[in-house]
Amino acid sequence: MTETKTLYATFANHLSAALDALEAAGTLPAGLKRGAITVEPPRDPSHGDLSTNAAMVLAKPAGLKPRDVAEALAAELAKLDTVTSVEIAGPGFINLRVSAAAWLAELRTIAVLGADYGRSTMGGGAWVNVEYVSANPTGPMHMGHCRGAVVGDALASLLEFSGHTVTREYYVNDAGAQVQVLARSVHVRYREALGHDVGAIPEGLYPGEYLIPVGQQLAAEFGDRYADAPEAEWLTLFREKAVAAMLVMIKQDLALLGIHHDLFSSEAELQASGKPDEAEAWLRSKGLVYDGVLEAPKGKTLEDWEAVELPLFRSTQFGDDQDRPIKKSDGTWTYFGADLAYHFQKAQNADALVDIWGADHAGTVKRIKAAVAAMTGADGDPTPFEIKLVQMVQLLRNGEPVKMSKRSGNFVTLAEVVQEVGKDVVRFTMLTRKPEAQMDFDFAKVVEASKDNPVFYVQYANARVHSTLRKGLAEGGFTPSPTHVERLGEEELELVKLAAQFPRIVEAAAAAREAHRIAFFLGDLAAAFHGYWNVGNDRVEKRFIVAQDGELTSARLFLAAQIGQLVRNGLALLGVEAVEEM
Repeated sequence: MTETKTLYATFANHLSAALDALEAAGTLPAGLKRGAITVEPPRDPSHGDLSTNAAMVLAKPAGLKPRDVAEALAAELAKLDTVTSVEIAGPGFINLRVSAAAWLAELRTIAVLGADYGRSTMGGGAWVNVEYVSANPTGPMHMGHCRGAVVGDALASLLEFSGHTVTREYYVNDAGAQVQVLARSVHVRYREALGHDVGAIPEGLYPGEYLIPVGQQLAAEFGDRYADAPEAEWLTLFREKAVAAMLVMIKQDLALLGIHHDLFSSEAELQASGKPDEAEAWLRSKGLVYDGVLEAPKGKTLEDWEAVELPLFRSTQFGDDQDRPIKKSDGTWTYFGADLAYHFQKAQNADALVDIWGADHAGTVKRIKAAVAAMTGADGDPTPFEIKLVQMVQLLRNGEPVKMSKRSGNFVTLAEVVQEVGKDVVRFTMLTRKPEAQMDFDFAKVVEASKDNPVFYVQYANARVHSTLRKGLAEGGFTPSPTHVERLGEEELELVKLAAQFPRIVEAAAAAREAHRIAFFLGDLAAAFHGYWNVGNDRVEKRFIVAQDGELTSARLFLAAQIGQLVRNGLALLGVEAVEEM
């Protein structure tokens, strides 16, 4: 079966062939690197349909002026049947105008590829580990975790769609002080379930009622065996039981968002398997870990600070501002040491790593990036690694803040939010801003039926398409058909030109690890579709259904159907279901 090429991919091939011709003619030297060459819409639509920076990229390595390269390349591109004009702008950008027939062919391509329109092979099957959520297993998911969960899950889907192999991973921090606090909190609820008067939950423990069922389960399983036993007898057991119970709850919460991880990695198991020791030994063999003494913290003197020799990672060699200890003075691993070992393990099993972190972890980005830069993957090269920071979400109700505090137990859970406004609203809303930007989530606004609500506006575009198709069939037996698409005019072609950008936006979003670009594109596509629809309110001849002209109606319905297909494709990447009625 011959692969169906999209318009931008086709013109990338045309450009490559034109460059090959210039090399064969001796106009350009052979072997020039073309990786930075792009084919994209001009920033100003009045300049044309497509633009390429090829002359700007190749001129310097070719030892030529950009304008000279552009003129030679423009002459080659002008030979194409689908190109109606070629213009050179500025120092050497080439702008092309493409025939209506080429755009109409792309409209047919959308119909042929359907749900696969936009799918790419750019990833080449490369294995990417995307780690996201990774909240401490101390309670149910709240909205502080939600945004990172959606961003990570949408990114994983985007990478798969663009030809990568993806592992969705959750790192379970079950070896730190907080899970010890969890175990003690559960022990209080265990004693409470046995009928003991526990009074108010002690300060510093988790007071949330979500631990009551866990205490009841332990009471049913162990009776009063550990009610008055020393902590040493039950702490490890209760920690394991509590973490297991919390993970069940976390998985249930994430499932409400349609999120399912492939792998849950335990920090406790990582340490028990000796991975931190293995990582330390490997780094010492490379001279990247040494025993040394840290400088005194600012404001501390020798009288109130004791210098201790610790194993230090040479993170300053990789851009950090100081070397970092991987163990504490008592021999236990620092958080950084454990995290280093975790990434050491991941780097050996993936071609690239992506971590989705909360913005409160910004201070540790430099050191863990330094650690991963020091490690090698299976091919002996450093494993590409990116960290995406996600800002917190402020919950509002009609503009008034909704308070939440995990420690007090007075917080709004993710489950409560999903139950109130729905999975699709939550997921799409989380992607309507860049992850590093602050976000307000107002319960009233996210369900508002207006163009100011991007969730509604995009969903309404697909619903409007289906309504139009139903109406065409009911009122005149009209159905979508590509037979007479040449009847479509310039205003309709503008919709096609925008829709045709979807494949290149998928690839650009995947390369940048930015799934929100898909949501932004859907917003633009929905606005353009609704804008064209509104023209028909004033100009009867511009409506999708023109009763006295069946050919034009079937062509416009075909256009509408493909816009709907693109909306559904984009929403599927974001994990949002497309509704057909609103």
